This record gives sequence, structure tokens and C-alpha cells, in this order.
Amino acid sequence: MLTEFEKCKQQAKHLPLQDRARLIKHLIAELDELDEQELERLWFDEATRRFQGFKSAKIQARSSDDVFRDARKILQDVR
Repeated sequence: MLTEFEKCKQQAKHLPLQDRARLIKHLIAELDELDEQELERLWFDEATRRFQGFKSAKIQARSSDDVFRDARKILQDVR
């Protein structure tokens, strides 16, 4: 049985790129409402998840130039 998170993730995959970007922007804005300790814990958990993915070869490293170029393109498409 899928968790609520997994259901949302599956539904979000079917959204157009601009709607996904808007959803991300909305969710990030809601993070501003969290206290500093909770934010630190969330970032630590995310960094750990990414590092474990990298170590197990489930994700590949990308250059910062590529990451920022792609992020700028997505942000331009949203506007």
C-alpha cells in the first residue's frame, strides 16, 4: 500500500513542468513557517539521503554549472 507521500509523488509526476515548479515553490514557502531546529533536521535528513544515494550509485554527481543552468531554465519557464 502506498503512503500518502508516495501517492502525492506519483500524482506530481503527471503535472506539467510549470505546475510542478509552482508546487515546489509553494511547498518551499511553507518551510519558512518551520522553526530553525526542524529546518536543520530536514536539511540533515535530505543531505544524508542524497549521500546514501550517491554512495550506492542510485544517483550520479552533477557539476554545479549543470545544476544551476537547469535550475535557471526551470525558473525562467515558470515566469
